[in-house]
Amino acid sequence: MKTVLHKAETRGFANHGWLKSYHTFSFAAYRNPERNHFGVLRVLNDDRVAAGMGFGTHPHDNMEIISIPLSGDLEHKDSMSNVTTIREGDIQVMSAGTGISHSEYNKNNDKEVQFLQIWIFPKERQVTPRYDQISLKEIATINNFYQILSPNSEDQGVWIHQDAWFSLGDFKQETTTTYKTHKEGNGIYVFILEGEATTNQIKLEKRDGLGIWDTTEITITASPNSRILVMEVPMQLPRI
Repeated sequence: MKTVLHKAETRGFANHGWLKSYHTFSFAAYRNPERNHFGVLRVLNDDRVAAGMGFGTHPHDNMEIISIPLSGDLEHKDSMSNVTTIREGDIQVMSAGTGISHSEYNKNNDKEVQFLQIWIFPKERQVTPRYDQISLKEIATINNFYQILSPNSEDQGVWIHQDAWFSLGDFKQETTTTYKTHKEGNGIYVFILEGEATTNQIKLEKRDGLGIWDTTEITITASPNSRILVMEVPMQLPRI
């Protein structure tokens, strides 16, 4: 088993006034050659967008992009004619594929929006762009992990063009669970949204990240009032 620990305070940080963003991996002006990616997990940004502000229209291609609002809501518009709002309790995915452009704005005048922006390298290039968004409220459970993303369109949650599985856990009481990988060779990245947890005897606090690979299972003990995101991803970059 191998591990890499990314403490919250070691992340890159960008303050644009209207946007405050913490970067677990190299992004924009933040460059750290030791933190370019974890397997196919390329970007993990913890973003806060000020009231009435947002991202203007910009392009993406050949990337699987996942947004998870943590508080507030964002208005989304894209070149596929989607106009929608993503809110706390939702998950949004875009397969950029051959190319898309989109914008995201906080239309609220009295509160900021906080959300995770996650990029995954796809296993296929030049796929047809697609968009999906669901509410997690109907599938959410308490004191265990529930799946929110997979490679399979018929599974619970949203799906992407990669052999990756995401699970979310909301823990009201101290709980110990075992997570087993779905595919040989995948690694696991644990990210603490709220509270604390111990993973394979490593203590993690709010916004800490822990990558684990060369194993098929891990044990997570969550403290009361914790929220944890588990991202299982291939460790080998696609040869495309």
